[in-house]
Amino acid sequence: MSVQRSKAEAAEAAHDDYSLARVPAAARKHWFLIAIQRFGQTSALSQFVLGSTIGFCLKFWQAFWAVTLGAVVLEVVCIFVGIMGARQGLNTSLLARWSGFGSSGAALVGLACMLSLVGWFGIQSGVSATGLYNIWHGIPIWVWSIVFGLLITVICVVGFNGMQWVANITVPLFLILVASSVIVELTKHNVSALISSPPPGAAMSIPAAATLVAGGFMAGATITPDMSRFNRKASDVVKQTLVGITLGEYLICMSGVLLAHACKTADVTEIVIGSVGPIGIAIIVLGTAKINDWNLYASGLGVVNFIDVVFGKKTPRLVVTAILGVVGSVLAAVGILGHFTGFLNVLACVFPPIIGIEVAEYFFVKKWRPQLEEGREEGRLPATSPTWVPATLVIWVIAAVVSYFWHWGLASVNAIVLGFALYLIVGLIPWTRRHVLVGFGETKSEQPTTVAAEA
Repeated sequence: MSVQRSKAEAAEAAHDDYSLARVPAAARKHWFLIAIQRFGQTSALSQFVLGSTIGFCLKFWQAFWAVTLGAVVLEVVCIFVGIMGARQGLNTSLLARWSGFGSSGAALVGLACMLSLVGWFGIQSGVSATGLYNIWHGIPIWVWSIVFGLLITVICVVGFNGMQWVANITVPLFLILVASSVIVELTKHNVSALISSPPPGAAMSIPAAATLVAGGFMAGATITPDMSRFNRKASDVVKQTLVGITLGEYLICMSGVLLAHACKTADVTEIVIGSVGPIGIAIIVLGTAKINDWNLYASGLGVVNFIDVVFGKKTPRLVVTAILGVVGSVLAAVGILGHFTGFLNVLACVFPPIIGIEVAEYFFVKKWRPQLEEGREEGRLPATSPTWVPATLVIWVIAAVVSYFWHWGLASVNAIVLGFALYLIVGLIPWTRRHVLVGFGETKSEQPTTVAAEA
């Protein structure tokens, strides 16, 4: 009877995409398949927006170095937190319970991710809606926003396997259509002249542009374990990150830079539609779908964890995802897109400290690492986790606030380094480790027995 019950619980966990469980070995994927999804995230239409914004304000080679700097930051961050997710088979919010935040702190991380990513979901839906409206004026932008948002919601409700299937189709098609768009426009211009031409708009500093690049995907970097928990080993995380982020940032972002110089505008939808006409519909839909589904998917995981901790109820991921999809679609309809740049700047400071804290705890301080390792071979969650770790929350706030108001270098890097350094100092000094880095309360974990993959 107990064996049948265990199998039933494991099947239920699989149906819910392991939202409150470790991903077992049988559910892990080949690294290249996940790299397609990672590339889909960084080759979205928003990267065109980002590239054209930077290109409108910087010379080509200035933009190149800004993109390079931002991409390196993202790759380092994604590799570290991605390895954590792959080794433990845990999503971002679950992992945070034993990575310095405690169960209630992890619930706050999940809630923060939800608020941010639903906002991103609205931004992406708004980009698509604007482009579709430019082709078919008869349907208002707000209607397009809702239609597109609900379409992505259906994909996310299906889960990770459904998203993989969509990525395998949409990413190659998007690349073909983007190449057509870029080639059509650039054949009208002298590329050498574009590379050496001054920026069409007001000047921007390279650090500011690099902050936009890194900050623009920092929320995606934070939720890397949501994706990497399906990896088989740590080296797979490295390969998929280098392939996905490098190609995504350079191919799409730098194409946006060139098009901004060619068309003298930072309006990416105008560039795409003007280059390829009605085919722009396909570019808009395909180019937004593969980042927007992850925004919504990760939001759902964060909320499921939040409800589990705060209310003690296990809520089906698909129900939560459906509700968030409707909310995000409404946000798109009311025009959240107008706050795009400001939103990026806030993200560049709020999320990086989470990464710095988790990396410091997992790889160096290791105060709760033994608990996290408990049951990993058998695929079980640790029996308990701390409820609150007040020192971590204080470090999170300090790092975010200081990096936001300290206008030097890259804000996202400052936030990561500050969160990492403060946690490391508190965790490695014997007195502060005993008296400051203390967990309050204890939360019990419940999970069906599954078999996790070694990473």
